[in-house]
Amino acid sequence: MAAALESALQAAGPGICPGAEAVDAVRAALAAAGDSAALGEREWARLGAFLRNLAAGPQEPAGPWRSLFLEGPPDLAFCALTDSLAAPRPGWRLAAVPEALERFLRQGRLSALIWEQCQQHSRPGSAERQDALLGRIVCLPDLVGNSLQGRSPAVFFPQHYFPLLGGAVLQVLHNVSTSLRDGLDCSVSFVSHILGKVCIHGRQKEILSVLVPHLTDLTKSDCIWQRICWRLVECVPDRWMEAVVLGFVQRAPGADVLSRLLGNLVVKNKKAQFVVTQKMLLLQYGYTTAVLQNLLGYLSLDGLRRALLIKVLQELLETWGSSSAVKHSPVEQQQYISKAILICLSHLKEPEIESCRQELLTSMMEGVKCHLDSSLPQIRRLGMIVAESISSKINTDGPVLKFQYEEDDEARELKSLLVQPAPLSVLPGLPDNENENAEAALPPVLESNSKSPTATTHLLPDEESDSELDSDDDLIPYDMSEDKELKKTKAPVYIRDCIEVLTGSEDLDKWEEAVKALESLVRKNPAAAREVSVELAKILLHLEEKTCLEGFAELRQKAQVAVLTTDPIPVAQYLTSQFYSLNYSLRQRMDILDVLVLAAQELSCAKGRGKTKYSGAQNPRIQVLPESGSSKDWRRIVDERIKSKMRRFAKGQSQVEQPSRPNEFNSLAGHFFFPLIQNFDRPLSTFDLLGEDHFVLGRLVHTLAVLMYLAVNTMAVTTMGKALLEFVWALRFHTDSYVRQGLLSCVSSILLSVPAEHLLQDVTEEILETRSWLEDVVEKDPDGDCRRLALQNLLLMENLKKKLETAPS
Repeated sequence: MAAALESALQAAGPGICPGAEAVDAVRAALAAAGDSAALGEREWARLGAFLRNLAAGPQEPAGPWRSLFLEGPPDLAFCALTDSLAAPRPGWRLAAVPEALERFLRQGRLSALIWEQCQQHSRPGSAERQDALLGRIVCLPDLVGNSLQGRSPAVFFPQHYFPLLGGAVLQVLHNVSTSLRDGLDCSVSFVSHILGKVCIHGRQKEILSVLVPHLTDLTKSDCIWQRICWRLVECVPDRWMEAVVLGFVQRAPGADVLSRLLGNLVVKNKKAQFVVTQKMLLLQYGYTTAVLQNLLGYLSLDGLRRALLIKVLQELLETWGSSSAVKHSPVEQQQYISKAILICLSHLKEPEIESCRQELLTSMMEGVKCHLDSSLPQIRRLGMIVAESISSKINTDGPVLKFQYEEDDEARELKSLLVQPAPLSVLPGLPDNENENAEAALPPVLESNSKSPTATTHLLPDEESDSELDSDDDLIPYDMSEDKELKKTKAPVYIRDCIEVLTGSEDLDKWEEAVKALESLVRKNPAAAREVSVELAKILLHLEEKTCLEGFAELRQKAQVAVLTTDPIPVAQYLTSQFYSLNYSLRQRMDILDVLVLAAQELSCAKGRGKTKYSGAQNPRIQVLPESGSSKDWRRIVDERIKSKMRRFAKGQSQVEQPSRPNEFNSLAGHFFFPLIQNFDRPLSTFDLLGEDHFVLGRLVHTLAVLMYLAVNTMAVTTMGKALLEFVWALRFHTDSYVRQGLLSCVSSILLSVPAEHLLQDVTEEILETRSWLEDVVEKDPDGDCRRLALQNLLLMENLKKKLETAPS
């Protein structure tokens, strides 16, 4: 048979374009030869040359020449067709060759090509031939697209080709399964190479969307299919292993499925182990919670892999408890690590917990300290939740840690990870369209109860009905919403009476009334308040809650703001001096900052005192307690009454504006600002802003940003801006992200408040250095809020530059 093929090829001659007779002779010889494996090396080489000449000839031969590429050896046919696309050909080739390739794909010749490479027979140079085939199979869409210049048939689009390739791979794996059951040897190495190269090219979704569902079903109860899958992933070269493992982990519908598909790959392959236990957990953080559950659940489902689960938990806890990682890692990464820790804890068994109980306890104590020291509320709450979870695992019988924090959806999701999801029941959680079917399956009595809840009342005996009619539950309660509690003690009328009660009285009722009345008394009697303003500020700063008075902190803060706005200079001097004094708690120092911000807002407001809330372009991140709406603006009420009684015959201004007043903060900004910025770098025995008290430093920086923003159009704004820019430059590399966010807010306030001409005249060099620093922050800062603020500042600088360029000289 091989001799017949040899004679047919010799008759065809070495011409570029074989004739129709030569094509028919070669087809007949191939049909007679049967299996292409029986061809000798010489016949194989001459047949390859014949097919390349046929595909690359200047003229299209007569007869059914395309069928030769479907009936001959698939690897030779595929190589000849793809070679003809490498260089420009006459017009008919641009349509005929892709058409022959499309028929090659649609008639399943691609699976035949791959299966031929899997069989255990080799020719000289087979390794080089397989490498060439591998590149052409994976890059076929690019090859056709480059040749046809964007006019590729739809089958060569990546979204269509790679699922088709996945189907061909699946067919080859079926052939492998059949061969193994028949006792024949074969190899899946070439299939593994195809899978790896497709995944490294970024086409995991297209090929694995075909492979994973079918392999999931085939491996449920068939050990041969499981061994085929394990061998398939084990034969992937290390350079492509990461992409394959990521694809399977992300697309497996569950940890049990992933275990069936990958087997003990992480134990056998060091690259896969690094990807699963290091890269996906510690170096990356963009995967979903479902992927994490797949990954860690996979490690927990086999005895050999559980040792890796314990190792992963220890490394995660080491990272979670690292103060450097807490300071320099993004919040999203810390959330990701916290989720991974909780999922690991959910998979631990009691003997494993007992063996590493002391390590867990030590890691918990170190980690919770680092998290509670953070200035960011999200980080602190993460530390609390993880510490509670670890404590509940290691102290099942004794007391456990319990923190107070806001229970929102994120907190509930984190806590739910500590419990492995139970199998779904039949009736609970049915979709709406299945409720009727569920009700139809209920017994008749239950069905009647579910449809008519009041129907059972007619079945009650008469005595029970009478007793229900006589029940007190039918009585309508009185409306007590407008009732007011009778006061036993009258509210003080004078400010000095309040001072006397707050400093010396033991009567708690009088004390409460004095706290409630103090703000209104200060605002009604400003002259009397100025006489004792500093004394009042001192009393309020040291005032502690004696009773469970509702809203005590808000009442005290409002009274402090009222005193400060009534007599600004001496009270501001007192408060700013006390901020850096000894023997004050951190809470009192932060109260001083809050009062200064609120008073500055009120003083800088051009309309209506006591009603304005700061809402500038840059969020100051200072917690401002909301004001109560009990006090009424008499002028607004009068204007509304006049408006309701007035008839208008023409459209005009619909609302009477309140009269404006001068900006009182204009002459006071320096008294608020400069004392705060002077002594920040002088540590005290009980207060170190540049050390462990970085949270107060963050609040101070944000306070300075707000004061700078409110000082717009004031006389001292340029001097304030220059001083604040030096302050920012000194702290720009601070490790705490909350402090860096405040520094960037300071830059925003400077750009918004200081006139652009003054910026360029007085602080040109500082602005240029600040711009370079902002560019570094945008590129390198791990905190997302810092990067966003830096980008906003760069945009502000660009806008100021354009404004100056367009301004008339």
